[in-house]
Amino acid sequence: MNTFNPIDLLFSGMGKLGPGDNVHTLNVLKLLPRRHFGLIVDAGCGTGRQTIALATELNTLVHAIDVHEPFLADLIRRAKTARIEHLVQVHCMDMKDIPDVFQRIDLLWSEGAAYNMGFSNALITWAPAIDPEGFAVVSEMSWVREQIPDKVREFFLSGYPGMQSIQQNLMAIEKAGYTILATYTLPREEWVDGFYDILGKRAKILVSHPDPSVRSLALETIKEIDVFAHSEDSYGYVFYVLQRISTKLKNMRYYKNCCYL
Repeated sequence: MNTFNPIDLLFSGMGKLGPGDNVHTLNVLKLLPRRHFGLIVDAGCGTGRQTIALATELNTLVHAIDVHEPFLADLIRRAKTARIEHLVQVHCMDMKDIPDVFQRIDLLWSEGAAYNMGFSNALITWAPAIDPEGFAVVSEMSWVREQIPDKVREFFLSGYPGMQSIQQNLMAIEKAGYTILATYTLPREEWVDGFYDILGKRAKILVSHPDPSVRSLALETIKEIDVFAHSEDSYGYVFYVLQRISTKLKNMRYYKNCCYL
């Protein structure tokens, strides 16, 4: 009996696994107050679009973490094509185990993956592994407007009930022991270009697949894209640019919050 991995069928070979691109990744990188980092970890790297962008831009080894081996295999191929395989080291492991493997991380980067642990829980879990005064850049799907269409709210009550507003996430960030340096919201077109425009076509084909798990994922993807089309920009992916609070920073009571839309 044939078995199919719905994730592989839907996402295989895509240039990116979520909203965003290298331009925005590097724009966010520029919001950090320094450009040289020792230990860099990309948590939930997927196929590593941003991993390669970071490694290339910083010319520094990036440790890429994901639980899905086919994604990591794809990342290795991409790194070789870009001739930076010496700057990428993959680890097939769960993000929650980062503190057991890495200590004194200078820069922890995570695009669109923290929700798998819950945003607040991810920040709390990773904090002990980040160097005092080290940095974390984490993107999270967030409510960006108070007025949310009923259709959208109903979808996320089951799809991602833990999604919070930007202000709620900022409060969770401070409670988790970080200073907020900046926020950066991805523009709407980043959800479509190279992501939903490709994903939608694949999903429409896969709704006729013989495997019920594949059909289910395809139907859920089509629904997700339809919800986005009617979202009225009520939600988006927001990068939270953070620094761990050391004793020195606590004494300075240093807080800065900028929003880039």
